Amino acid sequence: MLEFRYDTQLLIEGENLDEDAIYDYIVENFKGDSLLAVGDDTLIKLHYHTNEPWDVMKYCASLGEIFDIVIEDMDRQSRGLQG
Repeated sequence: MLEFRYDTQLLIEGENLDEDAIYDYIVENFKGDSLLAVGDDTLIKLHYHTNEPWDVMKYCASLGEIFDIVIEDMDRQSRGLQG
């Protein structure tokens, strides 16, 4: 079994977004790995492996509108099942 089960990806659209602040907040508040938070002050692409994708999504939704949400179960994928 993987330490962090869910591959969480989404876009955040908003105003005055700060990719470094988002990155730091996620690292400090949610366990996971493989974090990417890239973009500009109006659009951020987030990628994170975590066991709590719903909490990460809730935080991201507090920053702006979230869309193009993909959460894949990497444990299922590693067993040859649809993630």
